[in-house]
Amino acid sequence: MNPMIPACLAPRDVSRPKVPPPPGACDTHAHVFGPAARFAYADDRSYTPPDAPLEKYLDMLDAIGFARGVLVQGSAHGHDNSAMLDALKRRPDRLRGVAVADSEVSPAVLREWNSIGVRGLRFNHFFRDGQLHYRGGVPLKEAEALAPVMAELGWHLQLWIDVKDLPETMPELKSLGLPVVIDHMGRTDARAGTGTAGFQSLLRAVGDGWCWAKLSGAHRLSRNAPDYPDARPFHEALLRANPERLVWGGDWPHPRVEGEMPDAGHLFELFQLWTPDLPTQHRILVTNPTNLYDFPN
Repeated sequence: MNPMIPACLAPRDVSRPKVPPPPGACDTHAHVFGPAARFAYADDRSYTPPDAPLEKYLDMLDAIGFARGVLVQGSAHGHDNSAMLDALKRRPDRLRGVAVADSEVSPAVLREWNSIGVRGLRFNHFFRDGQLHYRGGVPLKEAEALAPVMAELGWHLQLWIDVKDLPETMPELKSLGLPVVIDHMGRTDARAGTGTAGFQSLLRAVGDGWCWAKLSGAHRLSRNAPDYPDARPFHEALLRANPERLVWGGDWPHPRVEGEMPDAGHLFELFQLWTPDLPTQHRILVTNPTNLYDFPN
């Protein structure tokens, strides 16, 4: 293993929530990694995850009580979607995927992925100190060439971005004419508060209906484990903006987490606590992901 590439901690054992999710509930943000002996990690990567294969992910879903899951291509595998695609082929009844692809990938390949269960492409527009923070992702500028076939397939564009950069990115996103899904409530720092121009732009986009947000990553906004109280106002503001454009995800196995390793079961209990209205919970956990990821009703 390259000593210059930091290794990630393994995920914690998952606690079972006191109140299970409703039938048909979907975890919309997770990753499968490896096993490395079969699906090698990219040489040029920002972190080395522990092996987190399909079987471990399904065990986690079962522990929380989720019927369905969405696998998002993690940057540790670079542009090689093989581990994620293999998982989709093995459990087409239960899983959908969000892949990565640059403009070199042919429409025929994207259509093949669609038949396997891919429903979107993820792009990296997450900067730190002027540089993309994760190696192995695909920059947003590649989306223009891919947008026509994505639209043909009914796919969405998933964006890994800090919302501080969202206002200046809005014209580019709108010009693509695709539904946009923003990771982790905009991956801001909770200490900045909800009044920033970036987060307010996310609220408007979600309110207008062309943009979705994942109610995920409280542990990436906040360092105040395990309950992340300073992330709650972001969650609640998005609920007020438009619950019809929200989905939930646990972010298992929590790669490159900064601070304490979260418990995905407890993260789900926080969702329940922060979303007290049961019909709204059902919309976010069942109705919205069924529509966004094209699961059968």
